[in-house]
Amino acid sequence: MQFEEIKSLIEKELPEAILGEDLDSTPTTLIIKPDSIYQLCSFLHLNENTYFDSLSCLTGLDNGEEKNSMEVIYNLYSIPFDMHLMLRVVLDRNNPLINSVSEIWKTADWHEREAYDLLGIYFNNHPDLRRILLPNDWKGYPLRKDYVEPEKYHDVKVKY
Repeated sequence: MQFEEIKSLIEKELPEAILGEDLDSTPTTLIIKPDSIYQLCSFLHLNENTYFDSLSCLTGLDNGEEKNSMEVIYNLYSIPFDMHLMLRVVLDRNNPLINSVSEIWKTADWHEREAYDLLGIYFNNHPDLRRILLPNDWKGYPLRKDYVEPEKYHDVKVKY
């Protein structure tokens, strides 16, 4: 199944889900409405013509204060059909909130925790959304463009 066929299939099932596309990216990308991500991922996972059985990667991205947005990027792969698809969701930087897909793909569990830990993106219905790389009492999200590294953490010098 080619990109245009997948897009057409989605438009029939979830006509409001797709906001745009990026044909210059590799793999080609669909830009998805934030509140459609869980339903769309579930559809792509369960549909016998797509069967995206693997979430290869989930990446969070801070576009900075000027754009006032953040993104979550999903790299999907169908092992039986050898198909790749990227989904991109743009979020409000002041309220980066999106539904978890960890119920669909278990790999999302750690990827979503990482995006939460480093960028402060919140995933609704995640079974255990807590820091994964930093201590629980760490202040801030180090991959945000406006993050200011603390001088010390528990009296230990952080900055070098």
